Amino acid sequence: MALASIAVLIGLVLLVWSAGRFVEGAANIARHLRMPPLLIGMVVVGFGTSAPELIVSALSAAQGNPDIALGNAYGSNIANIGLILGLTALVSPIVVQSAVLRRELPLLASVTALSAWLLWNGQLSRVEAVALLVVFGGLMVWTVWQGIRTRDDALQGDVSSRMRASAIPVRVALRWLVAGLIILLASSRALVWGAVRIATGIGVSDLVIGLTVVAIGTSLPELASSLIAARKGEHDLAVGNVVGSNLFNTLAVVGLAGVIRPMHSGLEILARDVLTVGAMTVFLFLIGYGFRKPGRINRLEGAALLAGYVAYMTYLLMYSALV
Repeated sequence: MALASIAVLIGLVLLVWSAGRFVEGAANIARHLRMPPLLIGMVVVGFGTSAPELIVSALSAAQGNPDIALGNAYGSNIANIGLILGLTALVSPIVVQSAVLRRELPLLASVTALSAWLLWNGQLSRVEAVALLVVFGGLMVWTVWQGIRTRDDALQGDVSSRMRASAIPVRVALRWLVAGLIILLASSRALVWGAVRIATGIGVSDLVIGLTVVAIGTSLPELASSLIAARKGEHDLAVGNVVGSNLFNTLAVVGLAGVIRPMHSGLEILARDVLTVGAMTVFLFLIGYGFRKPGRINRLEGAALLAGYVAYMTYLLMYSALV
């Protein structure tokens, strides 16, 4: 148990560090290749910050622990909205001005509804997992098209500001990209191994471990990025990190894990976890879209998101202790 706990702790620390290096390396290489800033923010940074969830879930499914993969994806989505946006709005109220983000918010709600519908029968087959990946492919095509054709968007300004502040030579960017990816793979393996051993040792399900320890750990890159963006007034980038990550988790992370190993989900996933992420996604859409004016997440709404996350985690831990 002690060795497993050390593996989880070291894995989480290295996971956060390597994800940061991987994202910075990839973003700077894209900048040197003269990729539009909006495209870098929507694709490169979005993929990079979700790389921990993708690798951890793929490894979990490949090693015969699909519940960790499913818990990681949905737990990360819940943490992204409740914990990350809640804390970010408390630090600095968020104003959503990006037209691109306003188009992605209803899209995220639709994708969340699709995933709930696919899990309604208690399983995710390979065919259904492939369908999620096909939808993700279509989303990537749409995202690239939006990034190329959109010339004046608030999110573009935030990304450009961040890129200027973190500019590094292409040689250094390549080293960070490769080193970040290698350490990301190794730390994800250590995290999954430790999480499985801990779940077995204390009698907690893989799903609960995935929803808590693993989900929070893989969401730390988004937390750091969103808090930094909020402190700098880059509000659209803070929201974009969360929306992009949740789209990626719901489609690519769950889809890839399901292709590797079909999943069987219990009733509690639908009644508790999918319902929670669905409710939080709808709430985010209502406050962030801005039907007659720019969307805004004030401190009160941020506190509500954070309180919802704390209530969910409290119920989850109490439920796991009783089972």
